[in-house]
Amino acid sequence: MSAIFNFQSLLTVILLLICTCAYIRALAPSLLDKNKTGLLGIFWKCARIGERKSPWVACCCIIMAFSILFLQ
Repeated sequence: MSAIFNFQSLLTVILLLICTCAYIRALAPSLLDKNKTGLLGIFWKCARIGERKSPWVACCCIIMAFSILFLQ
């Protein structure tokens, strides 16, 4: 089953995208800052969410890891 049709997999993919974009922006800010609009602007927006809501994103990652490891 693909990640589009499985809600838990979709949440996992979104969390990984947010965490990855925030990490890439921390290493090379110019890579994401030049694409703030358009299709590639999604990655910049994910990086901003990861930076601004980092305690919430970390909590969601821990909960998701627990559910994947112990509830599946």
